[in-house]
Amino acid sequence: MPRPIQATVHTQALRHNLQTARARAPDARAWAVVKANAYGHGIERAFEGLRGADGFALLDLDEAQRLRALGWRGPILLLEGAFELRDLEWCSRLDLWHTVHNEAQIDMLAAHKTNVPQRVFLKMNSGMNRLGFRPEQYRAAWTRLNALPQVDEISLMTHFSDADGAIGVARQLATFDAASADLPGERCISNSAATLRHAHCANDWVRIGIALYGSAPDHPEHPAAHWGLQPTMSLRAQIIATQDLAPGDTVGYGSAFVAERAMRIGVVACGYADGYPRICPTGTPVLVNGMRSHTVGRVSMDMLAVDLTDLPSATLGSEVTLWGAASTGQVLCIDEVAACAQTLGYELMCALAQRVPVVVE
Repeated sequence: MPRPIQATVHTQALRHNLQTARARAPDARAWAVVKANAYGHGIERAFEGLRGADGFALLDLDEAQRLRALGWRGPILLLEGAFELRDLEWCSRLDLWHTVHNEAQIDMLAAHKTNVPQRVFLKMNSGMNRLGFRPEQYRAAWTRLNALPQVDEISLMTHFSDADGAIGVARQLATFDAASADLPGERCISNSAATLRHAHCANDWVRIGIALYGSAPDHPEHPAAHWGLQPTMSLRAQIIATQDLAPGDTVGYGSAFVAERAMRIGVVACGYADGYPRICPTGTPVLVNGMRSHTVGRVSMDMLAVDLTDLPSATLGSEVTLWGAASTGQVLCIDEVAACAQTLGYELMCALAQRVPVVVE
């Protein structure tokens, strides 16, 4: 039989989360952000749950081709734009919209030979200091783009660095508004955090990323349930062995865990080679047959141990939910596990290993 570990992508949860986020910005159109292979879910697996979006935003031409192959004929936005001149050929061929965030990309557009002008999103660096033109350069970049016959409509875009908190949004919004004042074109500034937390920032388009996948952008201040988000990926495995411990017995490499009392532990068919973080310490939550427990000792490449001492019914073959929804319906939010690993739910989703079989429901 196959090794007893499996990830499940929940189509209805994707659909629900999209609708929940859209309700926070009812007058805006919504990009479903599917970069990084739909945050590790797989574009083909996530598509049915997200096809209610107004457009898809991503980074790679390959991912854009996969969306077109699925039958999507609506807008697709390249969030980092073109990297070389021939990328613009693909934009023409696949009818892609693309971001312009530096002068070199304007140069490429000026050199691009096309009979069909392209839709571009001009990005401002309003304080993130990652991509985009500085506010004092923004109007000149718009003027240069607007003069090109290769360019059709110009939309205006920026990205918040601190929308998951209370500081910085007002400053960046004021910077963007001042530098883009009187420039025509649709606006696109809100990511997941801004869409959920700062409804006044919603303009013509919102970019919904992590919220689609059931993770709260402002965890731990707010859990996903606070925003009405449902888990879209569940990682479940089974207990493949049990061990009875006496006080003083150790568990795992490095003998990092020492039992202080008599215990029973279960060995689970999941390890860091499956994408479960090796850094997760003893005490990281799990669900065993839907009941809450925790890990014990270090995570190995293929296995980890969980505490069964207070779960007498747990035995060989019992289900262990590493994150997401148990088959019995109880939920372990991926953000809780990520916090134990000193990271974000984003990373756990994207790190799911290829060797883990994935099903869609």
